[in-house]
Amino acid sequence: MDDVKKTIEAKDYAEPRCPLSGETYGSHPEYIPVPQIRIIDKMNEYMSRRDYEGAERHLNYWLREALLGMDQRGELMIRGELIGHYRKTGNREAALKEVDEVLRLLREMNYEKSLSAGTAYVNAATACNAFGENERSLELFEKARSVYESSSRTDPELLGGLYNNMGLLYTSLSRYDDAFRLYDLAMEMMRKCPGGELEIAITCLNRADALSAKYGTEAAEKDIYDLLDKALDLLKNTEAPKDGYYAFVLEKCAPTFEYYGYFTDAEELKQEAEQIYKG
Repeated sequence: MDDVKKTIEAKDYAEPRCPLSGETYGSHPEYIPVPQIRIIDKMNEYMSRRDYEGAERHLNYWLREALLGMDQRGELMIRGELIGHYRKTGNREAALKEVDEVLRLLREMNYEKSLSAGTAYVNAATACNAFGENERSLELFEKARSVYESSSRTDPELLGGLYNNMGLLYTSLSRYDDAFRLYDLAMEMMRKCPGGELEIAITCLNRADALSAKYGTEAAEKDIYDLLDKALDLLKNTEAPKDGYYAFVLEKCAPTFEYYGYFTDAEELKQEAEQIYKG
C-alpha cells in the first residue's frame, strides 16, 4: 500500500502569485539579477536616436524588474541612469527624487566607500548642480573625490569626468582658480584614455567659459580662442567612434562655439550630429 502523505505543505493549498508562475503566495523568491550590460546597451541605442521617451520606459521597466528580483546592485545602476536621463530632459523633481533613492541604497548596501558609490556621487552631484542645488552638489562631489582618489583601481576616465564636472560647479560658484586647477587635472587624466579627445575638447570649452566669467571675453580673448581652436581640432580629428555619444558631444559643444562667434563651425557640428542620429 502506498504511503499516505500525513502533512500538508504550503504548496498543496496556496495559489500561485501569477497563473504563469511557480511561486506561491507567501513564498520568498530568490535574488534575480537584471542584465546590466544589456540594459546599458539598449539605453545607448535609444540615446543614439534621441528617443528620450523610449529610454525612460526602458529604464523604468527594468527598475521594476530589479525591485521584484530584489537586485539592489541593478537598482543602483538603473537609478543612476535615471538621474542622468532626468537631468538631460530637465525634470528637476524626478532627478532629485532619484538622487535621494541612490543615496539611500548606498547606505543600505554599505557601499558608501566603493567605486560604485563614487560614480553614483558624481551622477547625483552633477544633477544637483544642474538644478541649482550647489551646496549639496559640492558635498557629493567631495565624497566622490575622496572615494576615487583613495583607490588605486580608479580609471583615469572616472577621475577626468569628476574633475571636469566639479570644475563646472566651482565656476558657477565663482571659485575660478579652483576650477582651473580641476580642468588641468581633467585634461591630464583624459590624455591617458583611448578616445579621450572628446572629453578634453569639452574641458577646453569649460575652461574658456571660466576665463570669460573671471576676466571678461575681451580681456581673455586670445586664451579663449586658443582653447576654442584646440577643442574644434580635437572634435574633428578624434579617433573616437562616430556613434551616438559622439553626436551627443557635438550637439553639446555647438552652442558654445556659436556663443563665441564660430557660427559656421557650430552649424557643421550640429549637422554632423543630426546625420549620426538619422543613421
